[in-house]
Amino acid sequence: MVGKTLSKLANPALFMRVSGPIVPIAGVLALLLIGAGTVMAYFFSPPDARQGEAVRIMYVHVPAAWLALQTYAVIAIASLVGFVWRHRLADVIAKVSAPFGLACTVLALMTGMLWGKVTWGVYWDWDPRLTSMLVLLFLYAGYIALWAAIENEATAARICALLAMLGAVNLPIIKFSVDWWDSLHQKATVIRTDGPAMPASMLWPLLLMAFGYMALSAFYTLIRTRSDLRARKAKPGESKAPSAAVMEPAE
Repeated sequence: MVGKTLSKLANPALFMRVSGPIVPIAGVLALLLIGAGTVMAYFFSPPDARQGEAVRIMYVHVPAAWLALQTYAVIAIASLVGFVWRHRLADVIAKVSAPFGLACTVLALMTGMLWGKVTWGVYWDWDPRLTSMLVLLFLYAGYIALWAAIENEATAARICALLAMLGAVNLPIIKFSVDWWDSLHQKATVIRTDGPAMPASMLWPLLLMAFGYMALSAFYTLIRTRSDLRARKAKPGESKAPSAAVMEPAE
């Protein structure tokens, strides 16, 4: 039942038809949200009482970190679908999402190091959150390298799917590391059971930037996926091959 449902949802022709109108909407949303968030963050948001103007790094660092985790979660879920039900579209989505996730991870680590120098006095400390984010960077890099190193695409998809699924264990470690171990990082200030622990003047630009990054992620992933599907269709004989469409789900 699940396999048949996914077969319908993961049909490349349906994906191309549905995603077409979404691409420009996602692109425009990304520009508007990131633009508005940047203006609010750097011109209307107040400096922090302790960190001063350096707190504005947060508006780049935090959304980048969130999207690094979210993108890897998307890759892991798509990899699970591709591995179990052999849906090529899921493999493609997982593959094309990785560079964006890697870029977000690098951005989160770099801005985090700058922020750490201001708040902690050092660029790097083997803090649990920092260390687990570094592991995420290696997972992204290894995933991308595996896709490039294995010539047979079906084999590459399955091996990379295994890596992605195993690497997903690191996501809750990143999220809850500040609660499980002594950490230089402060605990969650936005997603809390008792509500955000920051003023609205800081929260709104942060959320605008986060939603802007999400829209940018959707725009990038859809563009790359559509481009990959068009390239497959253009290959001689590819349209007749089972891998060009959705493969029959495993029972």
